[in-house]
Amino acid sequence: MIEFINVEKTYPNGIKALQHLNLKIEQGEFVAVIGLSGAGKSTLIRCINRMHDITAGQLLVDETDVTHLRGKQVRDLRRRIGMIFQSFNLVTRVSVIQNVLVSFAPDNTFWRNLIGFYTKQQKIQALEALDKVGILDKAYTRVDQLSGGQQQRVALARTLAQNPDIILADEPIASLDPVTAKLVMNDFKRINLDMNISIIMNIHHVEMALAYADRVIGVRKGEVVFDGRSADVTDEILGVIYRGHQEEEHTMHGENYAHVQ
Repeated sequence: MIEFINVEKTYPNGIKALQHLNLKIEQGEFVAVIGLSGAGKSTLIRCINRMHDITAGQLLVDETDVTHLRGKQVRDLRRRIGMIFQSFNLVTRVSVIQNVLVSFAPDNTFWRNLIGFYTKQQKIQALEALDKVGILDKAYTRVDQLSGGQQQRVALARTLAQNPDIILADEPIASLDPVTAKLVMNDFKRINLDMNISIIMNIHHVEMALAYADRVIGVRKGEVVFDGRSADVTDEILGVIYRGHQEEEHTMHGENYAHVQ
């Protein structure tokens, strides 16, 4: 379980990226975080694995306050939390399997990493991860010979190889065409359901968020303005998230509204 308790994040330049944030995310949920650019979506998910440190409040992962973790404790936390980026973060000049094997580097000695030595079991796990995302046949292909969608699947396989409890995805389909984006979202959904891995995804494509996520968190100016089932998201709610207001003839009510502007 992930829990934000009165979390705030203020950058050194004074910008408040998150404020008054209170959320609980249970194991196995598929959560889409939506909102305008600069609303605080990326900051929200990057605080979970300590890529960003919060400036106030508490952030708990399985009842452990991650703000108190140091050194190896932070590295252990990140082993449990996979991270997928829009830019894939792959080494394009080497093979697919070599990119996936990188996920085992924290477990290896300095010398093993230096010479690129991995155990038979690690190689088997890497191949199994590639099989889960449907690109086992590309294991020994150079990454720069793959399409964008295939590269994103390599990034997903690399994360799966570390056997995470949680996957954070920061705009994972932003650079993909609509058909390829749907294929990658199918991968995320299948992994979520089959492996009970929590997925928290920052995403601009609202229609994809509503189609694949069970829960939607709408963020505006660093605050949660909607938190509820994707099936409950209406045009009115999207107006609150993206425009900060609603049609005057409607009155907002119900527990799904975390904040009314």
